[in-house]
Amino acid sequence: MKASVIFSTYNSEEWLEKVIIGFSVQTVQDFEIIIADDGSRQATADLIAALRTEIPIPIVHVWQEDNGFQKSQILNKAIVASSSDYLIFTDGDCIPRRDFVATHLANREPGYFLSGGYFKLPMTISKAITKEDIQQQRCFDLKWLRNQGLPSSYKNIKFIAKGFWARLLNAITPTNASWNGHNASGWKKDLVAVNGFNQDMQYGGQDRELGERLFNLGLRSKQIRYSAICVHLDHKRGYVNEETWTKNYNIRKNTRENKVVRTPNGIDSNTL
Repeated sequence: MKASVIFSTYNSEEWLEKVIIGFSVQTVQDFEIIIADDGSRQATADLIAALRTEIPIPIVHVWQEDNGFQKSQILNKAIVASSSDYLIFTDGDCIPRRDFVATHLANREPGYFLSGGYFKLPMTISKAITKEDIQQQRCFDLKWLRNQGLPSSYKNIKFIAKGFWARLLNAITPTNASWNGHNASGWKKDLVAVNGFNQDMQYGGQDRELGERLFNLGLRSKQIRYSAICVHLDHKRGYVNEETWTKNYNIRKNTRENKVVRTPNGIDSNTL
C-alpha cells in the first residue's frame, strides 16, 4: 500500500457513504481506507460492510465504544491499525476530489508533513450531492455548484486553480501550513515518534496540537490547500463547549512554550 487514508466518523451514515464513494474513484487505487469510528451505531457497520462489496479499495473499520467525544483516541487506534508507512488524514464529512490521494503522494517528502484545506458547502448542496455526482465529479465543478445555489466568493478559486496557478496560490496564501485534521498527511514513523494525538484533548485544536509537536520534533510543513481539494459537508456540532476549548488552549500553550514533542497520553496509552 502506498498510503493509508484515515478519517473519523460518528453516526453519520449519509455523509460517510459519500466520502467513501469519493475515495473509490481516486486516480490512484493502491491505498487503504481506515475508518476511525468513535462509537457509532450498528447502521454504520452495516453500511461499511455493504460498501466493501461495491468498491475496490480495502476498508478497515476500527471501532470503540461511545464514551463521548474521543476522536483523538480512535485516531490513535487507526494509526496502529494502518499498514502503510504514509498516512493521509481527512474527516468523515469531507468528499475528496479524485486526485486527492495522488496529490498527497506526489508531494510527500521526508522531514515534512503536508497541510491542506477544505471548501465548506451549505447544507442544501451537501444534501443534494448524489453518488453519481461524486463519481462524475460534478460536485467539484464550479458551474454545477453555482447552479445548486453556491454563492459567489473568492474562495471558489479552489475549484478552478490547476497546475502552476495552484502552486502559486499555495506559495502566497497567508494561511499557516498547520496540521489540519480534515486534510493533512505525514509519515507514520513521525506520528509514532510524537505518540500520536493527545488523548487529553477533545474537540477544538487537537489536530493543530499534533502539528505543533511535529514542528517541535524538527519537521517542516508544505502547503497544498489549492492542490488537494475536498468539499466539506455541513453538519451540527453539538460537542462544542467553552470548558473543553479552555482546556485544549492551555495544552497547546504548554506544547508551544515548553517545546513538547511526545504526548504522555497518546498511541501507547491504549491498545486495539
